[in-house]
Amino acid sequence: MLSFAAAVFLLIITPGPGVLSLAGVGAAYGFRAGLRYFMGLFIGTNLVGLAVVTGLAALILANPVIRTVLMAASTGYLLYMAFKIATAGSKIGFTAATRQPGIRDGLMLQAINPKAYVVNTTLFSGFAFLPGAYALEVTLKFIIMNVIWCALHFLWLWVGARIKAMNLAHRTQRAINIFMACAMLAVVGLALWTSLNA
Repeated sequence: MLSFAAAVFLLIITPGPGVLSLAGVGAAYGFRAGLRYFMGLFIGTNLVGLAVVTGLAALILANPVIRTVLMAASTGYLLYMAFKIATAGSKIGFTAATRQPGIRDGLMLQAINPKAYVVNTTLFSGFAFLPGAYALEVTLKFIIMNVIWCALHFLWLWVGARIKAMNLAHRTQRAINIFMACAMLAVVGLALWTSLNA
């Protein structure tokens, strides 16, 4: 169980689309908007976990066409989120009036987030610590995962929101938003490179 908890910690703390976009939303829009987005990510990651445990994810992802469509949707959505974060601190008229990311956005991201599927598959298919009681093991894994997931994601949100709360100069805030967006784009590029070379 301790090795499972350590694996959860290490797999979740590493920057992926979820944590980077959460910190970006916090930095660009503040804590309250980030908390709504956090809730969407939380619901989404648990739905992905259920899909992995029930075998639904394996069934869907076994089809190469569906995998390609999901990768394209994921890439497109991450590019959209990167754009929203990068332009959140600008004074351009059309971006100031756009809707802030919320629960639906977090849920959508996790549904198409390749890292969410990889992490959940790794955690639920490995680290068996109660081989004779599968249902109890899965329940305990969900509890452990959610406690660690919430703590780490809340930390990323808090860091992003602290940046926003510093009330930095417009140019500095915009530079931070662009940096966060570029970090997300780097994750997208890495995911695409990995999938093309697999």
